Amino acid sequence: MTSSVFETATPDAFAYLDRVAATGPGRSYKRHMLDELGVRPGDTALDLGCGPGTDLGALAEAVTATGQVIGIDHDRASVDAARDRSAERSNVTVRLGDVHQLPLPDHCVDRARTDRVLQHVDDPARALGEARRVLRPGGRLVMGEPDWGTLTVDHPDSGLSRAYTQYVTHEAVRNARIGSQLARLAADAGFSVPGVVPVTPVFRDVRAADGILGLERTARRAADAGYFTEESARRWLDHLSDGPFLAAVTLYIVVAES
Repeated sequence: MTSSVFETATPDAFAYLDRVAATGPGRSYKRHMLDELGVRPGDTALDLGCGPGTDLGALAEAVTATGQVIGIDHDRASVDAARDRSAERSNVTVRLGDVHQLPLPDHCVDRARTDRVLQHVDDPARALGEARRVLRPGGRLVMGEPDWGTLTVDHPDSGLSRAYTQYVTHEAVRNARIGSQLARLAADAGFSVPGVVPVTPVFRDVRAADGILGLERTARRAADAGYFTEESARRWLDHLSDGPFLAAVTLYIVVAES
């Protein structure tokens, strides 16, 4: 069930994160998140689940030399990469740590962000509680998370696309509906939630969509898991590669204040 249209090899994790950040939709929602964060010169800003440091530079510029940026990630390779990338920025510190138990004292940061991280963690509610603990009174947390239940891939047989989305939400992503749950979870953690902004990129080019969604790889796993037959997965992918293409998914930017 392969086609030259689709990327069959799983990309390197760091390369994938950089790829998403470099797309038009990626640049747009990240800029919107930074605007909502309202970072001021001299602030201490925290990037929860910073990965290889994709967004640390933008935060460092926003806090200026008078402020501080802290990146935290649970993965040693990510921490090492983020440290390498930010080595020339004296106002950036990257630490190994768990978002469920942050290695930071109470009320020590002014602004915090998390970007497509909570969809993967064991306990999003606990992570939000930790974010609130380390924020100063009046601090702000901005989160960006997809709701994979909104994933739409147009196909003449809508049942096949529903099967694909069901596999993604039921098996591929741990907290697949987190985007639409964030406002409630933040309120439950004691935050006020002054803003929720839905962002829905629409893909009209199958290659661009595949670079984000991994259509063929995911369809193969869905077939292995019984959501598709091999024949129906092949038929679904053949149409996507040859016919007019449209796919969309909604990401929610949620603003929470302590």
